[in-house]
Amino acid sequence: MFELIKVLFEICLFKKGPASLPHSVWLLRILLLIDAGVTVLLVSMSSNLLRALSQAFVSVVLILAFAWITLAIAGKLARFTQTTCALLGTDTLISFFAIPGTATLALGYFNVMVFLAMTGLIVWHWAITGHIIRTALGKSVAFCFGLAFLYIFTSYQVMALLFPEIVVNQ
Repeated sequence: MFELIKVLFEICLFKKGPASLPHSVWLLRILLLIDAGVTVLLVSMSSNLLRALSQAFVSVVLILAFAWITLAIAGKLARFTQTTCALLGTDTLISFFAIPGTATLALGYFNVMVFLAMTGLIVWHWAITGHIIRTALGKSVAFCFGLAFLYIFTSYQVMALLFPEIVVNQ
């Protein structure tokens, strides 16, 4: 488990790519559960458990759909497991790091430092997603960062559409 976390951190630091992760369906399933669990923990700070579970489910489906569609269009579906593991694992880490900031905001304490930290995590998440896609597709940095931005923006829009209270609570 320590080795997995170490590889995920190295992906977050742009030192490695999804190919550094083992090609394992079991790892994919475990990361799906862990990512959903961290998302439930994060969302339940400002919402009830049912909404948190619903948002976690939609979040995981969006990641799976994005990875599958992107790799299918590029003709590289053989990389689905490792790419999805990288996306889920790094999303879990970023979400875990967002817990203190989210808790602070959920308590009603707006602080410029918390806002900047949360904004930094969002930008970092975008950059990591772009890095993972660039490594998986072998395309240019600009193209993959644009694709990552499109994914993150679309994810936020879908979540806001399905869960309008997200926009109100923030």
